[in-house]
Amino acid sequence: MAAEQLSGRGIREPRVLEVMRKVPRHLFVPPEHQLESYDDRPLPIGYNQTISQPYIVALMLEQLQLRPGLKILEVGTGSGYQAALLAELGTVAYSIERVPELAETAAQNLKAAGIQGVRIRVGDGSKGWPEEAPFDRILVAACAPRVPEFLLSQLAKEGCLVIPIGEDLNQKLVVVQRSEGGMQTKEVCGCVFVPLVTE
Repeated sequence: MAAEQLSGRGIREPRVLEVMRKVPRHLFVPPEHQLESYDDRPLPIGYNQTISQPYIVALMLEQLQLRPGLKILEVGTGSGYQAALLAELGTVAYSIERVPELAETAAQNLKAAGIQGVRIRVGDGSKGWPEEAPFDRILVAACAPRVPEFLLSQLAKEGCLVIPIGEDLNQKLVVVQRSEGGMQTKEVCGCVFVPLVTE
C-alpha cells in the first residue's frame, strides 16, 4: 500500500509513509470488508459513513505538515483510523464524531490497535471543541459547502486547516493557512467525501 498507492502517487513525507505502514488499517474496517482493507478506495463503515482511501488520508496528513506535540482537532472520527495515525505521529489528538455508535467503535478499534491518548467526543463537528481551543491543526474528514466559522475561530496563530469543500461530486480538498496577514487558501485536488452533517 505505502509503496504503490502512496509513494507511487507522490506522497513524500517520510513520517506519514512510516505510520501508514505501521498502523494496521484492517483493524479499522468492518469484518466483511477486511479483505479489501488495503485497497486504494473508501470502504463503508456503517451509518452512511466511510473510511477514506489510503491515498487521500496520506495526502491530508502530508498537507497538515505535522510534527510531534502539535494539538490537533479531527472532525469525523469514523472508525478511528485517521486518529490512530495522528496519535502515532506524536500529536495530541482530539476527535469529534456525530454518530455515538461510531465513536464507541472507534474507541474499541484504537484500543485493539494499542493506540492511546486520543480523546473522542460525540457532537456536531462543525462547532469544534471550544473548551480545548486553540488547535495547531484542524482536519475535517467530511465535505462542507464552506469552511465552518466555528472551526476557523478555533485555529491557532500560524495554524492550518484541511477540509473538503463543495457538494456531491464537485468537491475540492482545501488547505487554509492562518498567518499574521490573515487566511490564505489553496486548492490541492478534487475529492469525494460524505457530507458534514451539522445541527
